[in-house]
Amino acid sequence: SWVGLKWFRTFFNMPRFWQIVKNTLTISLYSLIAGFPSPVILALMINSVRNTRFQKVTQTITYMPHFISVVVLVGILNLFFNQGNGLINVFLDKMGFEKFGFLTSSAAFPSMYVWSGVWQNAGWNSIIYIAALAAIDPQLHEAAQIDGASRLQRILHINLPGILPTAIIMFILDVGQVMNMGFEKVFLMQNAQNTETSQVISTFVYEAGLINSDYGFSTAIGLFNNIINIVLLLTVNKIAKKISDTSLF
Repeated sequence: SWVGLKWFRTFFNMPRFWQIVKNTLTISLYSLIAGFPSPVILALMINSVRNTRFQKVTQTITYMPHFISVVVLVGILNLFFNQGNGLINVFLDKMGFEKFGFLTSSAAFPSMYVWSGVWQNAGWNSIIYIAALAAIDPQLHEAAQIDGASRLQRILHINLPGILPTAIIMFILDVGQVMNMGFEKVFLMQNAQNTETSQVISTFVYEAGLINSDYGFSTAIGLFNNIINIVLLLTVNKIAKKISDTSLF
């Protein structure tokens, strides 16, 4: 039967509502701030390498983490950061420092999630920027070199403006996914000690829909999530169109 806005009101009135939304936005915006410029910087660095063989090796190495499954990635995090016998904590213990629960700390969870994602995806995401850099007319660099421009000046005044339209499009797409955090990785990294910051909308939908079999409630939460994404996408697209004349539509 049609229940109108019942499930939306139930979700909005929940004691955990603001905490869940805050966690989702905090981790998503943190991921955007750290993850968006990383492939751009990496692409500029790789493009500046003169040795072609070294450049190809570097590209291959940075691409490889993308093909690691999320389960394996979280397993690697456990090997390195486990409080009992993780390599980092063993090293800290040998150096005379107190062991730290990286994977059980609520404060550390956002950083663990975000920077492991940057390591895994920066190389793969840089491909599109490397392609955009390859499309820049070499004559611009030759003319700049004749005028005495340094490598940094060529990066700032030729490379960055050359990939700006691509970067704007990618930024709009990333903002449109702000509320859609990957469920698998958060779920695998989540434990009883870090739920204060690791409980996000996607894991709450799983809990409500599959564990508690409350399908109407979980569907309403998912719809709310998608509406926020659409609003953000349209807003950022409109702003980008006014500022730079580059947009999705």
